[in-house]
Amino acid sequence: MTFLDLLRAAERQNDSLLCVGLDPEPTKFPASMRDDAAKIYDFCAAIVDATADLVIAFKPQIAYFAAHRAEDQLERLVAHMRRNAPQVPVILDAKRGDIGSTAQQYAKEAFERYGADAVTLSPFMGFDSVQPYLQYHDKGAFLLCRTSNPGGDDFQSQRLSSVAGAPLLYEHVARLAQGPWNLNGQLGLVVGATYPAEIERVRALAPTLPLLIPGVGAQGGDAVATVKAGWRGVKGETVAPIIVNSSRAILYASSGEDFAQSARRQARETRDLLQLAKLQA
Repeated sequence: MTFLDLLRAAERQNDSLLCVGLDPEPTKFPASMRDDAAKIYDFCAAIVDATADLVIAFKPQIAYFAAHRAEDQLERLVAHMRRNAPQVPVILDAKRGDIGSTAQQYAKEAFERYGADAVTLSPFMGFDSVQPYLQYHDKGAFLLCRTSNPGGDDFQSQRLSSVAGAPLLYEHVARLAQGPWNLNGQLGLVVGATYPAEIERVRALAPTLPLLIPGVGAQGGDAVATVKAGWRGVKGETVAPIIVNSSRAILYASSGEDFAQSARRQARETRDLLQLAKLQA
């Protein structure tokens, strides 16, 4: 199965648009694990087990593992997902962007070492920095397009020329991803939930691509507005998928030993809110 096949199957099976982001911070773990980086796997595996039937994807952020020399724990975690939640695709949030020969190594890292189904990329070095990932024909790649951070305006909202009506940079990225760069139907776009108007614009420019939408929860993105802006379907069947990510609001729903149960409750509430918005979209 391709990444897109996995994604659609997970959406149907779990009746979900929710992605749980795995951004482990040992300082926020419950008391029995707090400040112990060796417990990153244990914490994340508990979250995975508690939410696996509620999500469309999991999204581990590699920096939270690498900063604690926990790459081996990330490998174990993905293996755990494969055993215990094989129906849920894994998106490695790495935001890689480098020249072709280096990109080949990053692609090998994401897809062979960690076994991810998709990866996030920065497209701003051009197509040759993206192409090595597309050589893995069953995998997906999400290009940064209109991100949720305030500094995204520094580049993404700039016009490509002074000519009236010239496209904004993020619009150009969306057109490339929908069109000439999407050689094997593997590309998606990252669009922040804090900008629902821009989600709608990206959806107009990329009517069929999956959108990875971070920013719901702790970053303040509106779940209902996000779904209405980005999800497209016919009679409830998805035509243009969205993956709505929430990380801290779910991971740290409780600082106590009930953290996994609390994460499940928060994930269920968010999943159900997104599904209600989908019915209204």
